[in-house]
Amino acid sequence: MCAKRRSLKLEDWLAIGEELAAAGKEVVLSSLALIEAESELKALRRLCDNGRFLVEANDMAAVQRLAGRSPFVAGPFINIYNHRTLHKLVSLGMRRWVMPVELSQAALARMQAKRPPKVETEIFAFGRLPLALSARCFTARAHRLPKDDCQFRCLDYPDGMLLSTQEEQRFLTLNGIQTQSAQTFTLLGVLAEVAELGVELLRISPQSRHTGRIVEIHAEVLRQGRPVDEALDELLRYLPHGPCDGYWHGRPGLHWSAQTAATSSRPQ
Repeated sequence: MCAKRRSLKLEDWLAIGEELAAAGKEVVLSSLALIEAESELKALRRLCDNGRFLVEANDMAAVQRLAGRSPFVAGPFINIYNHRTLHKLVSLGMRRWVMPVELSQAALARMQAKRPPKVETEIFAFGRLPLALSARCFTARAHRLPKDDCQFRCLDYPDGMLLSTQEEQRFLTLNGIQTQSAQTFTLLGVLAEVAELGVELLRISPQSRHTGRIVEIHAEVLRQGRPVDEALDELLRYLPHGPCDGYWHGRPGLHWSAQTAATSSRPQ
């Protein structure tokens, strides 16, 4: 999300990627979703030219760099809203697309019906929704700091800064230059629908706590046949500010389709 978050250099990521690949994992390197400086363009070129791992393009500068050179993944920040865009990107070398988070199950069904052959579909299945990006850093601004001297205040908020309405409704999460949903989007309860649509991959966006167990819960439902209601009841305990799934059902994003379901207290 932010080019200033450079705890690891590209060489470090490549080394980690080699270890994961040796363990049988597919490694995908993700590009920035907002390019603002020449230094970031240089970093993008190096990423796209790594020569080893697949790259997820999150803006059209990355697509342009990869087109005709290397297969790539079109990330959720690439606006793919119809099958014509899918076909165009396939002609440039796309092998997988990630559905934009605001699209619904009905929209996905239409896209899948006309999806080009040999193209994989990935959907955002769990996590705080990435809603918008800004050239400004909201975390730095909240601390009256300029972006260029942010002092990495975002590190103080591993799950972002919660933003509530005047009516105390949890509304958004501010995470540096990114605006996210306050609630956690989850499709655990509709994984059967997702499978019927021919989706190959689920994206689980990590949170600061319980991510390992969250991944295990999804695996238990998908691979071991764990009852969905039971798994969902456990999953809801790990969400910082409750669930949502409105976009999937063509409703406002804050909506949760199981509003009346019993919820349990969060673990300490």
